[in-house]
Amino acid sequence: MKKQILAGVLSATMVVGMGGVSVFAADNADDKTYNIGICQLVQHEALDAATQGFKDAITEELGDKVTFDEQNAQGDSNTCSTIINNFVAEDVDLILANATPALQAAQAGTDTIPVLGTAVTEYGVALGIDDFNGTVGGNISGTADLAPLNEQAAMLKELFPDAKNVGLLYCSAEANSQYQVDTVKAELEKLGYTCEYYAFSDSNDLATIVTNAANSSDVIYIPTDNTAAANTEIINNICQPAGVPIIAGEEGICSGCGVATLSISYYDLGYKTGEMAYEILVNGADVSQTAVEFAPNVTKKYNVANCEALGITVPDDYVAIE
Repeated sequence: MKKQILAGVLSATMVVGMGGVSVFAADNADDKTYNIGICQLVQHEALDAATQGFKDAITEELGDKVTFDEQNAQGDSNTCSTIINNFVAEDVDLILANATPALQAAQAGTDTIPVLGTAVTEYGVALGIDDFNGTVGGNISGTADLAPLNEQAAMLKELFPDAKNVGLLYCSAEANSQYQVDTVKAELEKLGYTCEYYAFSDSNDLATIVTNAANSSDVIYIPTDNTAAANTEIINNICQPAGVPIIAGEEGICSGCGVATLSISYYDLGYKTGEMAYEILVNGADVSQTAVEFAPNVTKKYNVANCEALGITVPDDYVAIE
């Protein structure tokens, strides 16, 4: 009988003890802090907004339990690789790769740390995945900034139905820019336009290539190209005096040198990426099973000053860029 009582006491003690361990484990989970590495390709309006949206989403959930190591590669792909390698050495909890070259560097740099991309146009193209089905697999997922390219071509047709020659201006070093201009070219040719590629390698030959494009084009199309986005003043100073309008792939480029764009909110895109990060870090979501997300809405927008300067009147369903 005494043995039974003693056994019962020991059993109860073990249950309490195990319960105590469980409570401590929960407390430790609640006290966990996270270090997130952010690699942003270059500073410009769209990427800045995506980074801010990401940080806001995470901070709203975790407060001071999250810290960010935020690095800017100043437009250099090799610097992206260096930044990612430093994050791997620091053993950060998650990496945000903002723009395609940053994501490519993260893919090469780690296959264990969760990586979320943002402001990446097409993940299959960026990461060399044939027959991409919407889920990258491995340690990578994220959000895409692709506005429907057929609708961008339709916008050009809507605004410039009498144009004949369209120049496709983009950076040849950016794989997703090549994908966009190839796709838009096919759509525009269906609509009866003659298209010509004008590829610059970096900001050093940009002015020369833009001048060639402006001299030979009725309209210019620029995709969501990071080098172009960081150099809109150069582009505008050449194209506007030449009287050549630009359809842009995103709002930041449009506000700098374009007349119209099919726009997404990069802040909202980054915010969505932050929500995905929270699910992975805190709730245990499997990044390998997490599908790439897209911007929920697109809006036709126009640059008031540039449209006035070029004598362009847009339809009533276009919204002015503020």
